[in-house]
Amino acid sequence: MRLLVGFVLSTFWLWEASLSRVYTNHWAVRIPEGPVEADKLASKYGFTNLGQIGGLEHHYHFHHSRVVRRSAFATRGAHSFIHMDPKVDWAQQQVVKTRVKRHARSDPSYTRSTSTIPSGPTCGTFDKNSRCRSEMNILAAWQRGYTGRNVVITILDDGIERNHPDLAQNYDQLASYDVNGNDYDPSPRYDSSNENKHGTRCAGEVAAVANNSHCIVGIAYNARIGGVRMLDGDVTDVVEAKSLGIRQDYIDIYSASWGPDDDGKTVDGPGPLAKQAFELGIKKGRKGLGSIFVWASGNGGRQGDHCSCDGYTNSIYTISVSSSTENGNKPWYLEVCSSTLATTFSSGEFYDRKIVTTDLRQRCTDGHTGTSVSAPMVAGVIALALEANPLITWRDVQHLLVKTSRQAHLKASDWKTNAAGHKVSHLYGFGLVDAEAMVVEAKKWRNVPPQHTCSKTSDRRTRYIRADQKLNASISSSGCSDQPDQQVVFLEHVVVRVLIVHPRRGDLEISLVSPSGTRSQLLAQRLFDNSNEGFRNWEFMTVHCWGERAEGTWTLEISDSPSQLRNPEVLGKLKEWTLILHGTAEHPYQSQGSQHSFSRMLEIPTAGKEMKNPDFVPGAPEHEEEEEEEYNGTRSPCHPECGDQGCDGADADHCLNCIHFSLGSLKSGRTCVSHCPLGYFEDGEARRCRRCHRGCEKCVARGPNECRSCRRGLYFYSKESTCVETCPAGCFHDDSDLAGMTCVPECANGTFFNLEEMKCSPCHISCSTCTGPGLEECIQCAPDYLQQEWRCVRNCAPGYYRGEVAGFTQRMCRNTRSTVKQLLKFLRVYSELGKTAHSFFPLLWNELQCVIMLEALPSLKVFKNL
Repeated sequence: MRLLVGFVLSTFWLWEASLSRVYTNHWAVRIPEGPVEADKLASKYGFTNLGQIGGLEHHYHFHHSRVVRRSAFATRGAHSFIHMDPKVDWAQQQVVKTRVKRHARSDPSYTRSTSTIPSGPTCGTFDKNSRCRSEMNILAAWQRGYTGRNVVITILDDGIERNHPDLAQNYDQLASYDVNGNDYDPSPRYDSSNENKHGTRCAGEVAAVANNSHCIVGIAYNARIGGVRMLDGDVTDVVEAKSLGIRQDYIDIYSASWGPDDDGKTVDGPGPLAKQAFELGIKKGRKGLGSIFVWASGNGGRQGDHCSCDGYTNSIYTISVSSSTENGNKPWYLEVCSSTLATTFSSGEFYDRKIVTTDLRQRCTDGHTGTSVSAPMVAGVIALALEANPLITWRDVQHLLVKTSRQAHLKASDWKTNAAGHKVSHLYGFGLVDAEAMVVEAKKWRNVPPQHTCSKTSDRRTRYIRADQKLNASISSSGCSDQPDQQVVFLEHVVVRVLIVHPRRGDLEISLVSPSGTRSQLLAQRLFDNSNEGFRNWEFMTVHCWGERAEGTWTLEISDSPSQLRNPEVLGKLKEWTLILHGTAEHPYQSQGSQHSFSRMLEIPTAGKEMKNPDFVPGAPEHEEEEEEEYNGTRSPCHPECGDQGCDGADADHCLNCIHFSLGSLKSGRTCVSHCPLGYFEDGEARRCRRCHRGCEKCVARGPNECRSCRRGLYFYSKESTCVETCPAGCFHDDSDLAGMTCVPECANGTFFNLEEMKCSPCHISCSTCTGPGLEECIQCAPDYLQQEWRCVRNCAPGYYRGEVAGFTQRMCRNTRSTVKQLLKFLRVYSELGKTAHSFFPLLWNELQCVIMLEALPSLKVFKNL
């Protein structure tokens, strides 16, 4: 019996391990009443409060010493009641996340030992015996006097060797922390394999000091460098959020050369806490200018991976950086995707030189490789630009990279020029980073206009994705032209959020075509991705439409090309997709003539040179007229929303009266708008936008019973046209996005509440209860039907068998592979506990017998003999 158990475990060990989750004894808890109450609650439920999670207000890191450190299951016990405490908004046991460093392993066909590095500095992190590639123009930026002075960079990694001769002079304790050890020393853990060398190598690229005859010169060799040790242990959402939130007002640039596994089958990204940390950094970091997050795009090229399945490089808040060999060729490890912004040099084939940088134990190496090289390089170049102009925002930095990066000698077959005139590639983004062009442009840069976001969701109609065919789905967008606070005319990032069900995710290829005809490949086929999970509200991002106009028809193209035998009756489905446009209402570069553009002007004098005008004030025009001219509309017309009384300026807040509606007050300032925004209703008689009742998002009058939709957290009770915290008797809460937080009447079995018609409508004939009229919208199946995945069927499809699930009254079609996986998981647990198989099999014997009798898995017939 034990031999059988051992055989099964050894056969499926890797498969099972890869699918299991690992729970830790750490929790993230949100407690609005503050740290004192957090300490009380931690003590009450047996936890230790380890403090606030980074900069996330009201979020605390709890640890429980009596819970097993790593477990395959979420733990239960007295501490679990913290979830139900009324003073706790949210609590989550932390799960280990697989994160890998993005240094490329040796090419499988070649291995060599690291050579000795000659003494003396090298040029821009390349081998000292060669000149820097002129295309990156780092030396030219230095000659202009920019070396990263007064800029602070931190490396999010496995620690940095702070006493390294090339780093000690520039090391900054305030930019450093050990998240793994919960102290202020980010020094790496030393072992015989030098496993934790990665962070030290990345730090040297950025800020290795000059003129010390050791190793190299960093790109920003006068910048301050710190390190956050966070990869040398279990990485959780809490660990990432803490790391991303370290001293956001002090640190300018965060460089990260790691991410989810580049195995060609993983789809993963930041958790809810890490997402909040990104957003907080963008909004409040650098005193409101926004933290700058630089990310390596990934090394999964050999596995056919696609960096659009990495939620870090796919974020609008990060600068995703790719790599090229010194000869402009595509490296073997390179991942291709539409979110890549720019490129630097790195290693390539075995005969190409690798990067020279600092190494552990105060040594040097000439073996640094992969896209891990590129992120710190770009961080260093950005540091030069921040020295030239410390007042540029996080979005300004991305605009600078778009404007100054160049195709140079980078070789790719997909280079194209978009409708805004930018050359762009899925391999290299907008091209090779140019340090000199960055500092020159940054010095005279004017902040781009405010970011606007416009989104539109497709209808609810399910679209089938058929094998060897292309599905086209379109959304027509005006760029929210009727909503001034959301209007997008000129694009920056474009995000596509999809809900796709599919039997094999790796067979899909997804592209987006802009109104101007620019095609972005959002996803390529991934041969190793056998998942049947599809994409559940996954966000793809492209920068290839940067600068184009937003208005027009956007087309999503989805192709399904089966790479192996599949059941032809099981079709993929596009259930919903959302187009999210980020950009500006004004042109970001052509606003020189208006007074408003001068208010965004940031002229920073060159270091060491005197200003021509000693009374110069940043933000003011250099030549200002002494007499104020009266605005009479002759230089340019009034805003289109101004009425017949004219205006005293060109903008909507300079109107003397409005054609449609005025928004605001005399105290805060009024502006003319074509329609009223959310939270206001239109008073046609007074031509004013008046505020709705405090709970209403949309309304027709001021009163509490005049609502038409509700603010976040409240439910719309249509019978009384009011917004409530709890639905009354006879109704239930519908929290789904499509229902819009509504109190839905409880309909009889066989019917559902139709939100469009506001009445109970019949379900499909196969449904006993449902959420809609469709075949796949059943909650419970009708008699004589079985539930299989998304639908109710009369007979189970191949690969499924009739079975029962504890707690369910109806019979179901159960997935054979999933059942076997659960059996093996229990076998493993019972064998580890020393239990006999006889004590285990009565629990699941019925399931096992069904599988064997149906011969769904003939290799397990041996179980019949137990």
